[in-house]
Amino acid sequence: MALIDIVKYQSKEDDFIWKFPSSDLRIGTQVVVDPAQHAFFIKGGVIYDEFTTGTHTLTTANIPLLNKVINLPFGGDSPFQAEVWFVNLTTKLDNKWGTSTPILLEDPKYNIIVPVRAFGQYGFKISNPRIFLEKLTGNLPSYSAVKIQEYLKGKIISHLTSVISKKLIREDVSVLEINAHLEELSEFCKINIAEEFKNYGLELVTFYFLSINIPLDDPSLTKLRQAKALTASVKITGNELYQIDRNLDIMESAAKNESATGNFMGAGLGFALGSNIGNQINSPSSIKNIPPPLPVQYYLVIDNPLCGLI
Repeated sequence: MALIDIVKYQSKEDDFIWKFPSSDLRIGTQVVVDPAQHAFFIKGGVIYDEFTTGTHTLTTANIPLLNKVINLPFGGDSPFQAEVWFVNLTTKLDNKWGTSTPILLEDPKYNIIVPVRAFGQYGFKISNPRIFLEKLTGNLPSYSAVKIQEYLKGKIISHLTSVISKKLIREDVSVLEINAHLEELSEFCKINIAEEFKNYGLELVTFYFLSINIPLDDPSLTKLRQAKALTASVKITGNELYQIDRNLDIMESAAKNESATGNFMGAGLGFALGSNIGNQINSPSSIKNIPPPLPVQYYLVIDNPLCGLI
């Protein structure tokens, strides 16, 4: 059995957990922990003492929890067995996520359910290495960024449906308009998903939507566009009907008020309507449409002794 003098881990970008290959240690072994690393002593599947950045020479004093279990003699270079695990605390930003199948969302404006595909990128780091070791690593000798991504992808997608729906309903945003809100939607999702990451000792550093779209050949997209066009048409028609109704109200009020009728044009009441009436009166076509005066009848009586001489 060869006792280890130096325990050290040369971090790799994609490895976040690494187990030192030998557990044959001794009092006096040096444990080197580089910046952005954390080291743990594990025995029998239980996490005991831990070390932060620096070079640590093992003594019974700096592994008190482990020493209670193995009961090392004081002094000397007594051998003992324990696993040393290193945790990489660097931030990894280039993690891609995406929906393998569309998620179903109900458009809050038009009440049509549409399938939506979403793609993006996120960054994370290990913020609580002890929790991360306990909840995710198990007995694997290493744990890469790929494994973290595979595990977290399901967590992200499962949260997206409810998170996006909440945002769309709260802001009354149609799925057709969603790409104009990607920045604020990204921040909203980051806040809501971050708590799930925290449960596993991770910090969600960044979270972005790169694209949100509906499959172009999906019938619901056609229905959604038709509903939007119809809503716009009804809105425009409604405004026109309102203006006509308003003009009629003005004319009715003027007809009921005789004093107002005489001053209708001069006072400028219903200016736009008055202008139209004036234009119609002054136009040649309106003159042609004025009806002729009623005929006047005259009677002549001759030699009527009752009426006298006319």
